[in-house]
Amino acid sequence: MKKPKVIFLCTHNAARSQIAEAFLRNIAGNHFEVYSAGFEPNEIHPLTFKVMEELGYELKDHTAKALDTYLGKVHFGIVITVCTNAEKLCPVLPGVSTREYWPFDDPSSFEGTEEEKLEKFREVRDQIKEKILDFLKRRNIQSE
Repeated sequence: MKKPKVIFLCTHNAARSQIAEAFLRNIAGNHFEVYSAGFEPNEIHPLTFKVMEELGYELKDHTAKALDTYLGKVHFGIVITVCTNAEKLCPVLPGVSTREYWPFDDPSSFEGTEEEKLEKFREVRDQIKEKILDFLKRRNIQSE
């Protein structure tokens, strides 16, 4: 049986969608093919790498990608937008069986000291992980 393809979308593919991709791939990669992309891809934020490394996730092979990279080439069964802007910009993709909107704060835009910014990234990271676990629970998939 083919694994459903899931894509996480946000504006820059620099933090939230990268974190979601890493969690779902690691926790349930035998159930899904997992991707992420952005509408205006930018460099992955350095604190994205840092907060994921704190949990043992290595993102060195991750790069920010544009949704256009996949359009017309990859059929996604599940589309999840993780920011308000992506939800507004997301086109109707043919053949999508599930579309979800998970609005998370953008930790990249948070103002404060370096430690406060790091704490915001951790907060959003942990919220995303909980949402991923809930997503799996709703599908009766045990986390690995």
